[in-house]
Amino acid sequence: MSGGAGGAASPGDPEPEARTQYGALPHRFLDRLEVMLISSRETRRWIIPKGWPIEEKAPHVCAALEARQEAGLEGTIGKKPLGFFHYEKRLKHDVPVICRVDVFPLLVQKQRKKWREKKQRVTRWMLPEEAAELVWEPELRDLILRFAAAFRERQRQA
Repeated sequence: MSGGAGGAASPGDPEPEARTQYGALPHRFLDRLEVMLISSRETRRWIIPKGWPIEEKAPHVCAALEARQEAGLEGTIGKKPLGFFHYEKRLKHDVPVICRVDVFPLLVQKQRKKWREKKQRVTRWMLPEEAAELVWEPELRDLILRFAAAFRERQRQA
């Protein structure tokens, strides 16, 4: 991505070498559509559950496992990604890498009372529009808004 922090790549710009991660967009529908964001462990920014590929596990399964570890979520994960977004991750010794996160929809049935990273993160249900305003990555913001629009269109047609 060119254009600095939050900038979009220009047509014709070479795609930087990105490391793949898999993420889940947790959502539920009670009387309205809500999505869950979680806090990152170090910067406390609002993000979605995501992580590295796991050998011999399908991408959507990896995404579901991350949602369970990072937010205690259980539900039905879609096998087809909604889309992807890029972000810069700092590895050990403050080395930056660009990550491409393929995002899978997770229809949440329940949140466990205890999970691995409960004491390290905050979880919060919110309207998709609020979530889109809170995330830093423009591509993730757009993905959340597109998901909400498509979800509402399916509800309207049902």
